[in-house]
Amino acid sequence: MEPAALVFDCGSTTIRVVAIDATGKALAQASRPSGPVQQPGAPKGWYVYDVDFLWKAVSGCARRVLRKVAPSRIQAVTVTTWGADGAPVDASGRLTYPEIAWRCERTVETGRRLVARLGARRLFRVTGYPLIHFNTILRMAWLKKNAPAALAKASHFLMTPGLVSMRLTGQASIDPTIASTSMAMDQARRDWSDDLLRAVGFPRRLLPPWVEPGGVIGQVTASAARATGLAKGTPVVAAGHDTQFAILGAGVRPGEAVVSSGTWEILIARSAAFRPNKASFEGGLLYECDAQAGRWNPQLLMMGSGVLEWVAGRWFADVPAGGKRYDAMIGEAAQEPPGAAGLTLMPAFTGTGPSARYGAKGALLGLTLNTTRGQIYRAALEGLAYQLKDALAVFKKGAGIDAKALRVVGGGARNALWNQIRADVTGLPVVVPAEVEATALGAAMVALVGGGVYGSIDEARRAIDFGETVTQPSKKAVARYAGLYGAYRRLAPALAPFYRART
Repeated sequence: MEPAALVFDCGSTTIRVVAIDATGKALAQASRPSGPVQQPGAPKGWYVYDVDFLWKAVSGCARRVLRKVAPSRIQAVTVTTWGADGAPVDASGRLTYPEIAWRCERTVETGRRLVARLGARRLFRVTGYPLIHFNTILRMAWLKKNAPAALAKASHFLMTPGLVSMRLTGQASIDPTIASTSMAMDQARRDWSDDLLRAVGFPRRLLPPWVEPGGVIGQVTASAARATGLAKGTPVVAAGHDTQFAILGAGVRPGEAVVSSGTWEILIARSAAFRPNKASFEGGLLYECDAQAGRWNPQLLMMGSGVLEWVAGRWFADVPAGGKRYDAMIGEAAQEPPGAAGLTLMPAFTGTGPSARYGAKGALLGLTLNTTRGQIYRAALEGLAYQLKDALAVFKKGAGIDAKALRVVGGGARNALWNQIRADVTGLPVVVPAEVEATALGAAMVALVGGGVYGSIDEARRAIDFGETVTQPSKKAVARYAGLYGAYRRLAPALAPFYRART
């Protein structure tokens, strides 16, 4: 039997545990919902993650998976999670303060003060990150001011992958991919920024040892083995931030950019250069450390299928939710030609995407008494594709990346009509791997390296058949969309004053 890895894939709203063999085949998986909760005894709107619940959830899912896959097949286990969040822990791994969630806005004012003192561009040049209210460094500053006793009792500050892997091994650790989401890292050096840590008064002694992706953190302890069903002594291998491992699991090739398509869309690429320049700052790019040293991941965060869910709930509510509803939406939209009968839907300008600088809200323009819901859905798909084309232009200008193809993963990759519109609007081939939930596969690749099955990430990449489907752009549709995109580009700045006058 092929050796396998067990991946704890912890998203911000769903926890999944997957066993994946050395060929990239998912053998078994289990999942359950998760998410932030109101902090007990705190002001309303202070959100935290319940780390005890998180551990019980991943342990329970692991036991379910290991009833189907013999623990003896598991050569290594690894943890990949959402970014930015973390918490202080004592030497035994118990939290000394709850893990503040990205959704919590208690650090908004902290961020304003930090930018006023240090300057947004200076912060970007060092960290590769624009200011986002949930940057980890703001939580560090908040804890220093508001919960000093919790820091005094702590032995380490761990981000979410470290909180789980410490429960597995008893060892504290952090990898560069998750640390690069903190806005506390000097990304060019792949190390913490002592200047920024001093600026917020956070003690470096609390930051755990570095372990590169694919490196062994420790072994599964006897207590963790009882909780999870894993064999005692199984190597626990560092992974980190889910976005970076989705890139690996997508099977990305040179010249391709990856679109991670879910409620949000992330356009991301692998680059040998860290270029936090004026163009990338003004275009909304952010940088994170790649899973392999010497590479970085420029990226843009934009609205994605959250827009489509909004359309579904308002115009297709009469169709049963699930596959039938999406079949109806796609079927009706496919009957409409490019341009959706003059209708334009502009996604809400949130995230770090290029249109965010206009400060405008979303818009639906061109409605008539004859507008159909199929046209509205098609206009939504087209608006999201125009947003993607904007982002590709920023990639070229700000990061020097001229993508030759798009590799799409995540739930949005399953929508064939959307993939065709993406190809037609951008003029680029759209490649969809067979395993569109790529994060777990990418994490399994580094776990198999750490477990000794493969000698390197590149060797693992060559061993896996990603089973790709390619959608080519249509020459006729590309020409039609070129004109429609030009009109779209003129709308965003024109709408901005209208919204500013009403807010």
